[in-house]
Amino acid sequence: MTPQTLLHNLSHCFIRIDQVSLLIFDECHYAQLESNHPYAEIMKIFYKADMAKLPRIFGMTASPKLGKGGSIDSLEALLHAKIYSVEDKDELEEFVTSPKVNVYYYDSTENGYSCPQNIYARKLEEMKHQCLSALRMDTADRTLLKNTKKLLQRLHSNLIFCLSNLGLWGALQASNIFLKGDHSERSELVEAEGNCSDDDLCDKYLNQAATMFASDCREDGKETDLSSMELLREPFFSRKLKQLIEILSNFRLQPNMKCIIFVNRIVTARSLSYILNKLKFISSWRCNFLVGVHSGLKSMSRKNTNIILEKFRSGEINLLIATKVGEEGLDIQTCCLVIRFDLPETVASFIQSRGRARMPQSEYVFLVDRGNPKELSLIDHFTKDEAQMNEEISSREYKEGFNNVEERTYKVDATGATISSVSSISLLHRYCSKLPHDEYFTPKPQFFCYDEADGKVCKIILPANAGVHQIVSEPQQSTDMAKRDACLKACKELHENGALTDYLLPEQEDKSEDSIQDFSDSDSCDDEESRIEFHEMLVPAALREPWIEMENSTCLSSYYIKFFPNPVDRVYKRFGIFMKSPLPEEAEKMKLDLCLARGRTVMTELIPSGVARLNKDEIALAEKFQQMFLKVILDRSEFIPEYVSLENHDVYESRSSTFYLMLPITQNENKKISVDWMTVKRCLSSPIFKYPGNSAEDKICRLNDYLHLANGCKCKNDVVNSLVYVPCKETFFFIDDVVPEKDGYSLYNESENQMEHYIKRFDIRLSHPRQPLLKAKQLFVLTNLLRKKGYSETREKEEHFIELPPEICQLKIIGFSKDIGSSLYLIPSIIHRLESLLVAIELKDKLYASFPEGAEITANRILEALTTERCCEKFSLERLEVLGDAFLKFAVGIHLFLKNDALDEGQLTRKRSNIVNNSNLLKLATRNNLQVYIRDQSFEPLHFYAYGRPCPVICNKDAEKSIHSRYCSKTNGTDAEVRCNKSHHWLRKKTIADVVEALVGAFIVDSGFKAATAFLKWIGIHVEVSASQLDKVCLASSAFLPLADLIDVSYVENLLGYDFSRKGLLIQAFVHPSYNTHSGGCYQHILN
Repeated sequence: MTPQTLLHNLSHCFIRIDQVSLLIFDECHYAQLESNHPYAEIMKIFYKADMAKLPRIFGMTASPKLGKGGSIDSLEALLHAKIYSVEDKDELEEFVTSPKVNVYYYDSTENGYSCPQNIYARKLEEMKHQCLSALRMDTADRTLLKNTKKLLQRLHSNLIFCLSNLGLWGALQASNIFLKGDHSERSELVEAEGNCSDDDLCDKYLNQAATMFASDCREDGKETDLSSMELLREPFFSRKLKQLIEILSNFRLQPNMKCIIFVNRIVTARSLSYILNKLKFISSWRCNFLVGVHSGLKSMSRKNTNIILEKFRSGEINLLIATKVGEEGLDIQTCCLVIRFDLPETVASFIQSRGRARMPQSEYVFLVDRGNPKELSLIDHFTKDEAQMNEEISSREYKEGFNNVEERTYKVDATGATISSVSSISLLHRYCSKLPHDEYFTPKPQFFCYDEADGKVCKIILPANAGVHQIVSEPQQSTDMAKRDACLKACKELHENGALTDYLLPEQEDKSEDSIQDFSDSDSCDDEESRIEFHEMLVPAALREPWIEMENSTCLSSYYIKFFPNPVDRVYKRFGIFMKSPLPEEAEKMKLDLCLARGRTVMTELIPSGVARLNKDEIALAEKFQQMFLKVILDRSEFIPEYVSLENHDVYESRSSTFYLMLPITQNENKKISVDWMTVKRCLSSPIFKYPGNSAEDKICRLNDYLHLANGCKCKNDVVNSLVYVPCKETFFFIDDVVPEKDGYSLYNESENQMEHYIKRFDIRLSHPRQPLLKAKQLFVLTNLLRKKGYSETREKEEHFIELPPEICQLKIIGFSKDIGSSLYLIPSIIHRLESLLVAIELKDKLYASFPEGAEITANRILEALTTERCCEKFSLERLEVLGDAFLKFAVGIHLFLKNDALDEGQLTRKRSNIVNNSNLLKLATRNNLQVYIRDQSFEPLHFYAYGRPCPVICNKDAEKSIHSRYCSKTNGTDAEVRCNKSHHWLRKKTIADVVEALVGAFIVDSGFKAATAFLKWIGIHVEVSASQLDKVCLASSAFLPLADLIDVSYVENLLGYDFSRKGLLIQAFVHPSYNTHSGGCYQHILN
């Protein structure tokens, strides 16, 4: 981790200093009290004595002193550490060899008036003077004049430097480099300050200089070949450059040579790299340049830097021209030659660059001007300073103590995020860079520094679309201090206005937002497992209360299920529902249309029928009857054996999740209902429920009143309106009647009679062919009658009967008629809908308990919002979701616009997205437990579990994973979820989010915007709008009225066909962020 990365994470509280046990600082000499290096910032801001836990510090450096102002005392004080060094230098030499220091001298350039270098310098000076004179005549902007003059002077100085150190070719390359880069890159290359300058004027100066240099580099009007040996003379090549070329030429033939040349300027590195690559006689040197990633060069990214270094390690490049960025951290073990083309400026630079020569018998070369006394003494000066530094280290005593270093900071109490006045500068630039921009406008802060009586003052003007428009610093001792003070104040105000998050980051950079990446519902996504969640479905409380066995009787609430078939082509046995708790008002009169085949429907209605009192024996009969018919319609194979047990009362009571009884009823003249105990007892008296050994013998019937069945002689009265099983067909049938006019000799079809058919088809020879045949209807297969079906014309469908010889039938349940079967075919779908409606009512009650508007919505509307398309019913949440989604975005957008007047449209849009996206809606829904109410599965009859038919899959925490494995439960590409007694199921995350939007839509439809707003507040999204907020926005728009002369407001209003009462808002809609001559603000804030 780089020090800047660590500082960034500490500043924005992604990492806390007390979470770190050990900090290792490489090149720790940068940690000086007066330094602004990230090492120093980390220690000064975050390493405080009053903290309970602090990391240990381990620093490494070859040069504890860093340039001017750096000291060992400062290093130890800031790192709270003691410095140690190697005592035995000879021992160190066994592991790390020091290169041999060689000095190569070159003669000074002639300094006479007619010297070529001075001639070119005078011409350049004259060009610069002409450009500045033209600028003074063309502009009265003092800031523009000052910044342009400064930039021009820096360009001029760099050209003079390259002319002196490289020669005419070097100056030409420098001119071309400055011209080819864009204006911001050029400013970085020459380290120019200021935000605005006349770039066209600078281009004019550079073009004139390049033209002059290029014309003198031509021979006979043709561009000269740079690789020609004849050009190795002045003024084309400087004496210093010729000395360098000579050294490279001497070393070029040595095997496996790798060399680093250090220069002090980026433009020198680039120009020198170009020239050396062009010289064919030293082509064995394959050259490239290395500058810092923050040098302003777009091509010098961290990735490209790593590529260059890897090529140097591998030998693909063997000559690297580097600025001081290469003095530290480069570990090239095979580098054997280091050349200081430009001499080091500090002893630290001297030591660090020397350490790049890692090979044994390496050389550390200096190019020294023989005529420059300062350069001649510089190496000896550095050598003495190094020896003195080592002596100081070995003889010094550590001073105990822990002194906090105070640094001006701004801290957010909510998160602990902290920035200093130094880091506030980069944060302000980063904030501006994230503002909305286009090809005409690049947002960045403008700095204006001036003198006042008490010191230097810095004024910052931020872009028009920033959250703050203008900041002025307090008077400070220096321009840098004033600039830092202003930037810190700006960052503080931006945070207070909401433009910076509580982690002191621009909105879009705040990775700590509690929002996960939004998700869609695409089935094609590979990571479907991450899009679903495991939840439990709510079982309504009204159906969960068991009946308590009293000594005498139990009171149950009763509800008559009335059927209205269309057309009236079936007879339905009257049935009722009995339960301990009364149904809520909205459920006790539930109406439901059931869809049958051929467009037929049955409208059903619950009719409250008072309280029924059942004694203990009657409860037992009712439970057995319900167990019996559930087995018939859902588990009919259990009725194939001769005996069926109905004696599992205790098991059912412990394993059932619902408690209600579905029983046949009768209705008297007063329309009061009661249980049809005759039918219940008759069915339960069937021989199949009696042990074979204990069953009574069939009583002797008169000759005409009995039939020979497969399981014995049975009375006709018992056979009619009964349920039988035909083994040869493996099918159950309802017996509707006896057909006396037909027997075994009657025709089965045109070619054979009944006897012949059963012999031929089933190899069964009828023993009693003279018996009358039975009129039979096949037992139905239970289906989901709630499914939406295509429209078709309603028409009657005749019941399908067949005729069966009695002796192939086994009597199973006496009195179990087809009328009972017709009713039982409908009831499971009715109960499923009732369960869903009760769940919706429970949610409605929960909402009403939280806010009064919750009572204004109907339970049916809530049910619609809770029902997904997967249920395949006639309604779903889809339409309500569209409405709710639109309102949610609108309401949140309005709320954020009025609340955050300092945010641009990008920030407002991101804030709105963070609130309305599926991830946040999911979080809010699950926090309020909405997921348990969602109905996401169609009614599956085989999964109809009621009292008497408990769910066979018992689920607990230990078995959840094995029972509900998502992928184990998929068959043939379709979901085949396992149902357990806990009603667990898989829900898509997006489905939960969609339900929130659908509930918003439901409140709008039934109760209006106010109720929808109340629901959003309950779930955790505040969208309230106050009159004072509207007044504030309207009042703020008056700041744009002075611009009315620039816009024909009347024309725009006529064009739009609307007369604005607040003209300022209309004017603001036309203000581009690049227009920054007013008090701030632009169209982007109202764009949201």
